[in-house]
Amino acid sequence: MKLKFFEPLKLKFEQGMWAASPEFAVIDTILEKRPDLITMFSADVMKGNKNNQYGRADSPSVEQIVRLGLYKEIKSLDYRELFVAQVDSRICADFAKIDPLSPYSFQTLQKYISKMSKEKLEELMYEINKIAIAEGIEDVQKISQDSTVTETNIHYPTNNSLVWDCIHESQRLLTHLKEANQNLEFRNYTKSAKKTYYLINNTKTNSKKKDSENKTKNKRQKLFKLQLITFRKSINQVSNILEKGVINASPVSIGIMGELKSLLPLMEDIYCVTESHEIKGEKVKNDKKIFSIYERHTEIIVKGSREVKFGRKLNIANGKSNLVLACDILKGNPADSSLFKEMVDKVIAAYGIIPRDNVTDGAYASKSNVEYAQNLGIKNIVFNKVVGSLQSIASSKNMETRLKKWRSATEAIISNIKRGFDLFRCNWKGDEHFKQKVFWSIIAYNIRVITGKILALI
Repeated sequence: MKLKFFEPLKLKFEQGMWAASPEFAVIDTILEKRPDLITMFSADVMKGNKNNQYGRADSPSVEQIVRLGLYKEIKSLDYRELFVAQVDSRICADFAKIDPLSPYSFQTLQKYISKMSKEKLEELMYEINKIAIAEGIEDVQKISQDSTVTETNIHYPTNNSLVWDCIHESQRLLTHLKEANQNLEFRNYTKSAKKTYYLINNTKTNSKKKDSENKTKNKRQKLFKLQLITFRKSINQVSNILEKGVINASPVSIGIMGELKSLLPLMEDIYCVTESHEIKGEKVKNDKKIFSIYERHTEIIVKGSREVKFGRKLNIANGKSNLVLACDILKGNPADSSLFKEMVDKVIAAYGIIPRDNVTDGAYASKSNVEYAQNLGIKNIVFNKVVGSLQSIASSKNMETRLKKWRSATEAIISNIKRGFDLFRCNWKGDEHFKQKVFWSIIAYNIRVITGKILALI
């Protein structure tokens, strides 16, 4: 294999700085030869900005933002650490093309890097992979799929904790609203609600004796009734304030009123779910449940007999080079078998190549998936485990065995991304930022894989 795109790397590696940080030498080469990969983020980064015709330009350029975002994720830094790296790291300053004597604040970095949309980051992932394909690092002839879960940054959800979160959050917002509207009057329910919250938490229902268990349930039910009375008062208070409006229509007041308006229906939903389950003893379906008032996109994910997790399910496809070729961030907890067709279509649409081999876990196995893949022209369709009359399709038994052994690397790839690029638990807030973090981590991982392949050849 002869590299053409990455030929300039030999000259860069003669400099000690780049040789010590080969990932940045690789991505720097890519960005220098493909400036369109930077300009594609212009609309995102500059959205809402006004052109400053006079004085010093305090805002970083689009190129600096893209490069700083890449540096941050490859090094697994937070924004404060990225701020320090601008001054402390020569490779950071040179790679990002910034003046280390005039670093950008971590607030500025967060403001602009967080604007880079999930759609553009996904496109960047595809474009970097296409460069790897053109260099012969990947050929998309062999793909594997597997699903995993990335947790959202929430505490374990219970009806008790969700009710307390609602009361506490509403009182926090009303306190800030009063600072801008001195005439605003409201009652603080957090003291009594917090006391009841701890009493419910300390009332266990795991007693082995039936009589004792019934007494405990009755005690918990009485405490929940008391807490729901407080909760209803808090809901009514928020509703009344929203109806009256505020006298001081400042931007701060308008913003807080918007947050209260968004919180109110959530409070009503949590009240209904808690009343149904804790007071009436009814079962509540998962699609009716709310798992966090802060990360509202959180889903409950159950994979087989494993521990229940709260976050989002990801479906990932990788090629023979261990590059992640595509990723779906899913809504809910769909069966793996329902994800097969969409992922195959996504890989073909992104790269214009129909894979020769497709191997997956047994959970993806179904007759319709086999037929679909055959109709597309995929020759070897192998599932790690099959049951009943369903059989894998392979040119030989040896080919089937080899593909099954290769598929096991997919789990290692997922583990590598989650451990190396902070994807076990996503600390970024909100649905959109969660998706951004997923693709940032995959891009950083892919750059590391490409770098390893290039170093083996140079």
